[in-house]
Amino acid sequence: MKALVVVDVQNDFCKGGALAVTDADNIISIVNKTIQIFNDNNFLVIGTKDWHPANHKSFAINSNGKIGEIGILNNLPQIWWPEHCVENTFGAEFHPNLLEIKNIIYKGTDPEIDSYSGFFDNGKLKNTNLFNTLKDNQVSEIYVLGLATDYCVKHTVLDALELGFKVYVIEDGCKGVNLSLDDSKFAFEEMIKNGAHIIKSDDLA
Repeated sequence: MKALVVVDVQNDFCKGGALAVTDADNIISIVNKTIQIFNDNNFLVIGTKDWHPANHKSFAINSNGKIGEIGILNNLPQIWWPEHCVENTFGAEFHPNLLEIKNIIYKGTDPEIDSYSGFFDNGKLKNTNLFNTLKDNQVSEIYVLGLATDYCVKHTVLDALELGFKVYVIEDGCKGVNLSLDDSKFAFEEMIKNGAHIIKSDDLA
């Protein structure tokens, strides 16, 4: 069984959002095309969502930090982010042009620790139900795209590999934050080094 994991294609990461990723809206058509292919083949489609409480301590405003700088949260290095993807707000909803995704994994719900990966928080103290959902559906091969390449996509992919899945990353279906110019490039290199296969959306057609 194959599964598609659509990572955090939410309003706050898209144009006009609180933490907008450059050119994020350009991947929507690619994500939709890929969702359609997986739906047509009766494969599993899962979407992850950042779903932060308003008092989340990764938000600079809640930790007396400056946006974009690095501090410490729960004994881990933490980039201080602007408020984004607050639960039950417009910013946390999927992009309005995204095809419907019925299986949703919520992450970043604990105000004390950030969660880039769709599987675990950043300290791997708690897990989401992504792993169990994949196992319950006898998934062995996953395809990943979404936002952002250098954070939530990368960490989801690395954890999937560590958990024993065969992982394909759809390169043209990802965009990165790139706080430093080459962050996305380095993210792809790290994913490849750990066993991920990098493909293009046209490879699925």
